Amino acid sequence: MTARVGLIGGRGYTGREILRLLSQRQDMTLVLASSRELAGQRVRDTAPEFDTDLTFDAVAPEALGGHKLDAIILALPNGAAAGFLEHIDPDTLVVDLSADGRFDPLWVYGLPEIYGRDRLRGAKRIANPGCYATCGQLAIAPMREMVSGPVHVFGVSGYSGAGTTPSRKNDAAALKDNLMPYALTGHIHEREMAAHAGVEIHFTPHVASFFSGLVTTVHIPITGMMTVDGCREVYRAFYEGEPLVEVVEDIPEPAMIAGRPGAIVGGFGLAEDGRHLTVVSVLDNLQKGAAVQAMQNLSLALGLPEGRYEDAAN
Repeated sequence: MTARVGLIGGRGYTGREILRLLSQRQDMTLVLASSRELAGQRVRDTAPEFDTDLTFDAVAPEALGGHKLDAIILALPNGAAAGFLEHIDPDTLVVDLSADGRFDPLWVYGLPEIYGRDRLRGAKRIANPGCYATCGQLAIAPMREMVSGPVHVFGVSGYSGAGTTPSRKNDAAALKDNLMPYALTGHIHEREMAAHAGVEIHFTPHVASFFSGLVTTVHIPITGMMTVDGCREVYRAFYEGEPLVEVVEDIPEPAMIAGRPGAIVGGFGLAEDGRHLTVVSVLDNLQKGAAVQAMQNLSLALGLPEGRYEDAAN
């Protein structure tokens, strides 16, 4: 099977990464690429690894009905998907990278390492998790049944997470020698983590001056006394056989994962009473935090191999 895939929203950093990953697949063909900003430009001018004469179209939502597609990836801002979904055939797979479907029970939440792959196979509407939400949940999930109180997540992301629309959060001058806190309460990824992990979450996001990479330092109160070795083994057993999640002893740092497709979980600091665990998780916000995860979800839903993902630098 060669799946016919469309990408709606190819201008941003995530859209660019999706194009790169699609170019590596022999079992998927890009037949539609849409971007208002890049309309009329050739895809290979934005994604040189893509040997195609396809140009970016400024596709209106109602025009989607004229395209025969197996799958559509929506890489659009929050709130923009609804207009397109009205015109997409119910039998066409949609993977949405915005937050629009993440709280909708009719959509499958696509984090395969935690919530399983079976529910994704054959799914037609998949909500791709947020970058912070993915990173935080990777640190929480193995201990979820032992959580005894609110979990605190301290997150720092590279400025690519703020997108390409100019703002202080992606302004190199404002970020120089700086760490910028924002959304001190009610961040959408806080609600997302709480809704899917089933635990109370307190989350504080920050943006730093590096381009890509993301770290969450997660404080987990746990029932019963544990040892550091015992905690580490719980995580290793939980993620055994997962090629994109590495469990390590040392504290991982964002620079270790920037441009790479997976995630690293480690650190494992335990309070003296054995009831408060601190875990650090890192991933690239554009890779496992967005594009790589979308490709995993796309592949599983289409019944295709998840694939091997090369580093962005390759």
